[in-house]
Amino acid sequence: MIDDVSSGQRLGYSLSEATDQSQYLQMVRKKDLRVGEQVLVKTLNSVYAIRAVGGGLYVVSGGWFDRKGLSPVTTTINGCTWGGSIIKVDIVAARGLCLEFGNKLVTSDICAVIVMPLGSDN
Repeated sequence: MIDDVSSGQRLGYSLSEATDQSQYLQMVRKKDLRVGEQVLVKTLNSVYAIRAVGGGLYVVSGGWFDRKGLSPVTTTINGCTWGGSIIKVDIVAARGLCLEFGNKLVTSDICAVIVMPLGSDN
């Protein structure tokens, strides 16, 4: 974490700290998600259902999209952040990080991630 010397507060992760921490993340990589597979993401404030449709696109329902009457929406996923501007672009979701959608919506911290493989709609 970067310290603010004047206030004694921690401001965020440095790039090297984020890189070091990323090897320990429980994450779902974009390249590992097959078309049709669904990921359920529980954040501190919401639940999102994300289905891979190919070409870097995902159909998303839940959370903010439901509250705005937009669900389901087809969008991209920029990746996940540590709550700041450092983003890991190769992942769909990782516990402890914040998910950033293509419309720049950033979720609260991710608490749980469940991958539902093809054929597991129950």
